[in-house]
Amino acid sequence: MCKDRKRLILGLVLLFLANILIITLFQTAAQAATYRQGSSGPAVRTIQTKLKNWGYYDGAVDGIYGSATTAAVKYFQKTNGLTADGIVGPATLKALGMPSDGGSGSSYSSGEVDLLARVISAEARGEPYSGQVAVGAVILNRVEHPSFPSTIAGVVYQPGAFTCMVDGQFNEPVADSAVQAARDALNGVDPSGGAIYYFNPTTATSGWIWSRPLITIIGNHRFCA
Repeated sequence: MCKDRKRLILGLVLLFLANILIITLFQTAAQAATYRQGSSGPAVRTIQTKLKNWGYYDGAVDGIYGSATTAAVKYFQKTNGLTADGIVGPATLKALGMPSDGGSGSSYSSGEVDLLARVISAEARGEPYSGQVAVGAVILNRVEHPSFPSTIAGVVYQPGAFTCMVDGQFNEPVADSAVQAARDALNGVDPSGGAIYYFNPTTATSGWIWSRPLITIIGNHRFCA
């Protein structure tokens, strides 16, 4: 009986250690996610979508890492001061606004994504794609700023914050580009340079907004600190 008990305990210990080893191997693989020619899947589709939206890629968004995707990645890497090897590793994933495991990186609910996309569409429909992402980034920058509400809904519905909430644009159909722009902003892409305000100088009625320090201009919008 004693020997059987020892064997049982030993077996349980070995099973426990094996499980830990498997989990560690999976975690290590996730942390070191790398994509190259021949890879496929949702992460590759995300990479292609981002490169296409930013003008680096004009091929099909099919989730297959072929020669055209490799060339686009090299172009992106060269433009952004990265090693132009055509391989999407941790540094390139970071530059693309993707987490190191290649996932979406977003902890936000689908409702929050939809809300952000609706505001982007209403406020920046017709603007360059980078300008749409920048509008989403401004909302997220406000969420992190102590002077604003700490949720997307709180920022969006703050009285007087966005013109689209009072002129009816908020209720218009959402542009497909705005949905992708919302996802990019949630993944950390910020063409605004950290702005917490933006405005169109041809329609702005507030003199105060002109006092805000200018960070960048994208399309018809001035993005400010």
